[in-house]
Amino acid sequence: MDEYNCFVDWDKMDVSAQSQDTKELTCTDFHELKQLARQGYWAKNHSLRAKVYHKLISNIPCRTVTPDANVYRDIVVKIVGKRSSSSLPLPEFVDDSLIPAYCLNAEGVGAVRKIILCVANQFPDISFCPALPSVIALLLHYSKDEAECFEQVCRILACNDPSKRLIDQTFLAFESSCMTFGDLVNKYCQGAHKLMVAVSEDVLEVYSDWQRWLFGELPMAYIARVFDVFLVEGYKVLYRVALALLKFFHKVRAGQPMESDSIQQDIRAFVRDIAKSVSPERLLEKAFAIRLFSRKEIQLLQMANEKALQQKGITVKQKSSVIQNLLNYFFSVFCVVFLRQNVHLAVHAENFKSEIVSVKEMRDIWSWIPERFALCQPLLLFTTLEHGCSLSRFYSHSEGHEPTLLLIKTTAKEVCGAYLSTDWSERRRGGNKLSFFGTGECFVFRLQPEVERYEWVIIKHPELASAGSETENHARRVSSTLSSSSVASDRLSPFLAARHFNLPSKTASMFMAGSSECIIVGGGDGQALYLDADLNHGRTSHCNTFNNQPLCSENFQISILEVWGFRD
Repeated sequence: MDEYNCFVDWDKMDVSAQSQDTKELTCTDFHELKQLARQGYWAKNHSLRAKVYHKLISNIPCRTVTPDANVYRDIVVKIVGKRSSSSLPLPEFVDDSLIPAYCLNAEGVGAVRKIILCVANQFPDISFCPALPSVIALLLHYSKDEAECFEQVCRILACNDPSKRLIDQTFLAFESSCMTFGDLVNKYCQGAHKLMVAVSEDVLEVYSDWQRWLFGELPMAYIARVFDVFLVEGYKVLYRVALALLKFFHKVRAGQPMESDSIQQDIRAFVRDIAKSVSPERLLEKAFAIRLFSRKEIQLLQMANEKALQQKGITVKQKSSVIQNLLNYFFSVFCVVFLRQNVHLAVHAENFKSEIVSVKEMRDIWSWIPERFALCQPLLLFTTLEHGCSLSRFYSHSEGHEPTLLLIKTTAKEVCGAYLSTDWSERRRGGNKLSFFGTGECFVFRLQPEVERYEWVIIKHPELASAGSETENHARRVSSTLSSSSVASDRLSPFLAARHFNLPSKTASMFMAGSSECIIVGGGDGQALYLDADLNHGRTSHCNTFNNQPLCSENFQISILEVWGFRD
């Protein structure tokens, strides 16, 4: 069809969707380019798309020394030699079982493996990059030869603009992106999240698949349209499309029986066969209809999750030798196992025991907590069965732990509780006066007779946030003002302010309070939970902080109360 066709099996391509109209792209204005990308201006012309890709990739700011086509021609013979490309072992940072064909011919499929090996040779600092095979396979469609494709891939990998994130290249970056995606699902796909919790024992494991949906399962025509916009707008597009996929999956499959015994496999199958349900343009339309955080906020969220992983010692060190390569490989395997057990299966059936909730119920609660604390395991701090019904003992066992989880079982067998973001020792800051503290990460919930969670009201209704709210400036908080006169792009959304940067608003910010007489969770025209000094009786009602319904019988007697901490 054109000069960019040596790796394409045109018999597998939908040629009817291609236009032969001669078009050029002359605009350089970002906003105009963004609109053209979203509208698919170059999507139906193979040659034009190739030229646009070259132009966009050549404009990526890169390291001073970035491997180019000449480097590829110099090293490919030394690395590959006369061996068959299909027999070449791939580096550990890619999944050998996930090399997409994308309508490539035999020469193209072999070229993917050769380019991966040459990239590994030139980028020894890459330790985990599952998206790489997909990116190479796609770009081969729009390259005149292997060397040109190699050069384009290298420019994407060598991007040195800190504000322009493109492809994850370390296990730390990849895993933190999974945590960030989980946070975004919790915010923007609550219906789908409820379905995941209901049918999966391991909801966070499901979300860790998000990049595979895009760079593994999504058909060629779809990932090409995603890539059109990705090269213009960056990493945020990937989150948008993955959220849209989850929304469509929920819409199509809600109320239907699972097709397999794994929700992960069902989602993968749905994405592979997405053409039966949604067109590429409809997928993008859905993705851009989501009022997502700003790029700056997503970067802050990603940084917060990376920091949480680093604090647990989960990172990947730079490779420097054959021995170091082996050490890094085993370290990566350890990280995978560690995270799958402690992030995604933090609540172990064999060593978890509560007199109030089951393992499945505790895992449901774990799916609600901020992703960075899903790295921890539950640790029983206090139970009335062992420590007695004493508020002073409640405080003595709970203080020094942040956050904590409060579980209550009533004599009527109702179960409710609260996730509390702040150490109970903070209550002393008000002296003898009962005063509220805590952050917008707090939430309340009930499990029996039905499951319901109530978050801080500002998260769902940011318009209620007061103009000009300032937080206390101390070591655990970031001093900031959420002022109505602030420039919108420079403000954190209330959701991010609450969940990751501890910036509560004065409006509806009565999160938790305690004295020698009582414990209160939530306030304003009522209290979500009020417990007396004997931890014997309590009451619950609607409150402005969480806009909740009563969590159980409005006046109740406590059968068992437990406080759980988070163990590294």
